[in-house]
Amino acid sequence: MFTGLIETPGTILSVTPTAGVTRISIAAPAQLVSRLSTGDSVAVSGVCLTALNVEPHAFPPRFSADLAAETIARTTLSHLHPDSVINLELPTPAGSPLGGHVVQGHVDGTATLLSLDPITAGTDITDYRLRLAIPDELTRYVVEKGSITIEGISLTVASITGNEVGIAIIPHTYASTSLRTLIPGSLLNIEVDVLGKYAERRHEGSTKFTLTEQYLIANGY
Repeated sequence: MFTGLIETPGTILSVTPTAGVTRISIAAPAQLVSRLSTGDSVAVSGVCLTALNVEPHAFPPRFSADLAAETIARTTLSHLHPDSVINLELPTPAGSPLGGHVVQGHVDGTATLLSLDPITAGTDITDYRLRLAIPDELTRYVVEKGSITIEGISLTVASITGNEVGIAIIPHTYASTSLRTLIPGSLLNIEVDVLGKYAERRHEGSTKFTLTEQYLIANGY
């Protein structure tokens, strides 16, 4: 399990399609790669992958991962190219504080970045307003002030109108993640809050039930 608190950015070294799977190679700081072993889980821009060919002493330190057909269909990873910046997070050990929210690394789909604009122009330190369009089928899981994972980052929904979601981005998040490298039209990996899915499942078959922010608060989600 992850929490959506990005540990460090990494960089794509290669994306290599083969007859069976697509393999990606990622450069990352040695302090992260040295904590990986072959077979370990690692979140790459919100996608839970299995680390392979871990080389902490290479230059640059690196590891690889294979993308299954489902991963290629659901995420942006196969569209990346060498030098693309990605977000990295290792699993959260049991008993550790949950600084973000429960993130599985199971991406639900991709959204489109509409804009990422500074709130205060002309200064180096400012917060930002991120706007994105999410798939219509995911809107029922997104509520104002609820949690959403974008490119592996645990964020809070500031507004939702139709399928357009607004997010407030603090300076630290902008500077420490891949968000600073994105442009309007970029595709983003999205994971909605799994607790919303469980709430819907609990009431599946009830024609009178609608998942709302008020319901989630009242039931402790």
